[in-house]
Amino acid sequence: MADPIRFHFDLSSPYAYIASREIDALAAKHGREVVWRPMLLGAAFKAMGATPIAEVPLKGAYSIREFARSARFHGAPYRHPSPFPVSTVSAARAFLWLDGRDPAAAKRLAAALFEAYFVEGLNISSADVVVAVAARQGLDAAQMTAAMSDPAIKEALKTEVDAAIAAGVFGAPFFFVDGEPFWGADRLDQIDRWLARGGF
Repeated sequence: MADPIRFHFDLSSPYAYIASREIDALAAKHGREVVWRPMLLGAAFKAMGATPIAEVPLKGAYSIREFARSARFHGAPYRHPSPFPVSTVSAARAFLWLDGRDPAAAKRLAAALFEAYFVEGLNISSADVVVAVAARQGLDAAQMTAAMSDPAIKEALKTEVDAAIAAGVFGAPFFFVDGEPFWGADRLDQIDRWLARGGF
């Protein structure tokens, strides 16, 4: 089987949320699997000396409008959250811990956390909110709480984020398809064609 697609996401990225709803089905159409990898946009922005787009003068107001329009275009429910953006360290740790045990369940948790933030308006920077969302997925709250404080999981996430940045990941969503990097939910059509033709 061909190599899986790597999907790097931050749970506070509207575009990663949009892409997360489509990438697995798109890949399956071409007989591919998708490996979901958490990243932290804050770390990438620090490495670039950049500012979150919503905080950039002029561009910020446009981007907030663009998030909602892109969600409508892709048929994704969307309510712009407040506060925005938020730290997703706790949520990323929860995902990483669960991914090591059950990748399919980890994807379901990520989908639930995306929805909690971008549809329900819950502040997923809170470890308590992450645990509550996980509990709705039938996951053990005590185990999840412990996992987010586990030094090994903290170090694993740091290693994951450092490796992503070293590989050139600077935003979310970010995909690697056969070694080719694609950034943004608006690259899904290009990924579709790449998979269909074996590159272009």
